[in-house]
Amino acid sequence: QVRLVESGGGLVQAGGSLRLSCAASGRAFSSYAMGWFRQAPGKEREFVAAISWSGDSTDYSDSVKGRFTASRDNAKNTVYLQMNSLKPEDTVVYYCAARNLLGLSREPSDYLYWGQGTQVTVSS
Repeated sequence: QVRLVESGGGLVQAGGSLRLSCAASGRAFSSYAMGWFRQAPGKEREFVAAISWSGDSTDYSDSVKGRFTASRDNAKNTVYLQMNSLKPEDTVVYYCAARNLLGLSREPSDYLYWGQGTQVTVSS
């Protein structure tokens, strides 16, 4: 069992930055690939980024590539999403998720554990 708690969301002006954190409790965090997703009201959950168990491999959606960076600190059981050059269209709830396999995935159904989400609001 893995419990995930996101933090770091908030209100920022367009062009600004935020860093989301996802703290995990439970065993074997370092063996989980992690993902970041986001979801607007009434829409499907959208893939944002994924990072391998070691942090050596990452994957990003086209909409955030070059602006967002995923990283992890397995010693702290925490994964991060650094978000730069934020745009108003990045305004949604962001979720982190854990996958009990090593490979990266863009599919929400491939992730076993989810956090409660953190709201990011980007003003124009």
